Amino acid sequence: MPTILLLIASNAFMTSAWYWHLKVRSDAMPLIGFIALSWFIALPEYCLAVPANRMGAASLGGTYTSWQLKVLQEGIALTLFLVFALAYLRELPRWQDLLGLVLILAGLMVSLWSRSPLVQA
Repeated sequence: MPTILLLIASNAFMTSAWYWHLKVRSDAMPLIGFIALSWFIALPEYCLAVPANRMGAASLGGTYTSWQLKVLQEGIALTLFLVFALAYLRELPRWQDLLGLVLILAGLMVSLWSRSPLVQA
């Protein structure tokens, strides 16, 4: 569970870093300013994602294979983006976007179906 909570927190920072500026006028600051501020917002994402992946990695005693960690991260990222887009950007998804999200989350369920890592020879 700590792995999932850290990945959720990490993705909250990354989603903010990547998309917060879409509601800010382009003349509010030069592009380099948006980039610098986004990097500052993204720094905690790395500080949370690295330990989340290390704690969760089956190769280091965790529960998930690296593939499962990646698919889990993508599912969390898209779910958080849905909330961010609705709450902050005030953008409604099209039905195609929702269907795509459902299919990706179905892929996450398939990936996590058996959480025990494969034994490698």
